[in-house]
Amino acid sequence: MSLNAEPSVPEEREAQHLPPKSYAAAAEEALAVALAPEPESHVNGTGGTDASNRAENIENIQTNGKIKIPADEHHQQQYEGEGLDGIPKSPPRGHRRKTSRNSNGSIGQKHGEHIEHVEHLDLPVHVNHHVYEKHQDGNGKPLTSVKPAQRRDTLKSGRQAGAGWQRSKIRFAPLNVPLQRRLQTLAVLMHTLSIAGTLTIFFFLCSIPLLWPILLPYLIYVLFSNAGTSGELSFRSERCRRWSGWSLFASYFPARLHRSQELEPTRKYIFGYHPHGIISHGAFAAFATEALGFSQLFPGITNTLLTLDSNFRLPLYREYALRMGLASVSRESCENILSKGGRNGEGMGRAITIVVGGARESLDATPGIMRLVLRNRKGFVKLAIRTGADLVPVLGFGENEIYEQLNVKSHPYVHKFQLLVKKLMGFTVPIFHARGIFNYDVGMMPYRRSMNVVVGRPIQIVQAQHPDKDYVDQVHSEYIEELTRLWDEWKDTFAKKRLGELEIVD
Repeated sequence: MSLNAEPSVPEEREAQHLPPKSYAAAAEEALAVALAPEPESHVNGTGGTDASNRAENIENIQTNGKIKIPADEHHQQQYEGEGLDGIPKSPPRGHRRKTSRNSNGSIGQKHGEHIEHVEHLDLPVHVNHHVYEKHQDGNGKPLTSVKPAQRRDTLKSGRQAGAGWQRSKIRFAPLNVPLQRRLQTLAVLMHTLSIAGTLTIFFFLCSIPLLWPILLPYLIYVLFSNAGTSGELSFRSERCRRWSGWSLFASYFPARLHRSQELEPTRKYIFGYHPHGIISHGAFAAFATEALGFSQLFPGITNTLLTLDSNFRLPLYREYALRMGLASVSRESCENILSKGGRNGEGMGRAITIVVGGARESLDATPGIMRLVLRNRKGFVKLAIRTGADLVPVLGFGENEIYEQLNVKSHPYVHKFQLLVKKLMGFTVPIFHARGIFNYDVGMMPYRRSMNVVVGRPIQIVQAQHPDKDYVDQVHSEYIEELTRLWDEWKDTFAKKRLGELEIVD
């Protein structure tokens, strides 16, 4: 039998025809009993509840900050997990059942819902905060409710859209770039895309059937023409070489041409240009155009820049190359240029420029490093002895700096594949990048980094139809010595940010 004036056990309340007691009323009564003052005497005459028992009751209620409603073992066994609808008992301990906050017996139970019995319910209590609030309805009956916990969440924002672009590694060109710099970029872009652009135009023309009667004979002419090797330079145009657009091209970097010594116009010369770089922009600006003033520094000398013979088999592009005074780098072409024309009809006053390192050296084009493939390159020396042309070493400071290339040490297999292509096809394609048209970090446009082309002193040659091996080695050594002198004399002026010294490899 319960000691409360109004029983709380379900069987006793049914016997007295009382409705089931709500959870809020039971919680209020449990708290009132625990906190009631100690009575002076008991109904049976025994002493009142001692302080230890009362403290135990309070401890049971406020253990770990939670309300704890005790129940005797008999009713615990009888009503454990059984609700008003007589549903089966809850699973044994060890099994955690997930309940919603709107289900019977939950903390979020609505007012007016009843629980026939609560066996062992824990409810969070913050004693320092007034968790229980007492109200009275219209009839004066007390109501007890649990104050909902206050949420202390603060406003938290997600990432800001577009904020990463401020830290992007790609630096875009501003809109207020001066017109002259835009024209410089356009000039370099036209030359860089000259092969791809002319081929695109040709294929577009081939898509027009009305032009086929003209294009077919032109293709036959290109295949059988020897304009690139004849040495006559009949298609050379000084007007094209002096075009004002080439001044924009050279000022893009900017590039400068320097001479160490005047050259006599009554002799013939072979300029050996180093290094090859990726595309040899320095050699083109200095020796294929008049943008850097070649004819002013070396008056009376007609210079011809040499390129691959296959370029003169490309329709439309060959017209562009021939008018810029370019010729094939084949042996036949070199001998024809140096033995025809000139002041006496035998090549006096003519010169050719050979990029000695070739495609092999382009794979070593790395900023800050000057590595030349030259030690076993002696064919140009034999050519000079046979034709009687003096050798003039040329060092292009900054040629390797205008492009970034894949590191061959970090990717050895890619480097081996490039060498295989070079062996089978005669050319190779370096994997490089630089800047773009509208940005400074991604693209195929060269960087704006200064280039200084320094022309060394000539090494006079004694002509011989059949060069002696010892004489070839002697001239080759003198050539390397003059090239090394150029490096040592001008490296502190034009290569201040170098990562190493001049290196000559096989």
